[in-house]
Formats: sequence, C-alpha cells, structure tokens
Amino acid sequence: MVEIARLYVVQGRVQGVGYRNFAQVAATKLRVKGYAKNLDDGSVEVYAVGREGALNELSGILAKGPLWGEVRHLEQREAAVDARYVSFRIER
Repeated sequence: MVEIARLYVVQGRVQGVGYRNFAQVAATKLRVKGYAKNLDDGSVEVYAVGREGALNELSGILAKGPLWGEVRHLEQREAAVDARYVSFRIER
C-alpha cells in the first residue's frame, strides 16, 4: 500500500467550533494519520498521510466542515510523508 501526504489549510469559521475534532473523527474512520492544529491567523492546518483515495475523500469532508462551522477556503498541497505519525491527533 503506497501512502502519500497532503497538507491542508482550512479558512473560515473553523476555530472554536470543533473543527479539529471533526477532522480527527473523519481521518480516523478513513485510517488516515497526521494531525489538525489551530494556526494564529484563525485557520486550521491538517496534515494527512494515507492512501490517495482516503485523502481524496478526506478533502471533501474537510471542505464541508462541521455543521456549526463554515469553511470559506480549503488550500491543499502535496507534502512529504512523515513516518512518525501512527494515528491522527489534535495538536495544540
């Protein structure tokens, strides 16, 4: 199984609405590893490692966001695979 990595930056009303937990639940269901963390500018960064199909599915989920949030922009780019991640976690 070939794994790839992507880095997402999610902008909108994504802090204080459970977005990181929402991302963690979705990533865990898809067997994606990595992290979600708040950035100082009010956006959320998500680093994800997994199969391409799982990351494509995760992209769609991240773009929708939780019911109580509002995603205005989702930027994504390829990233280097970091083997240190064995699960998906929320970083502070």
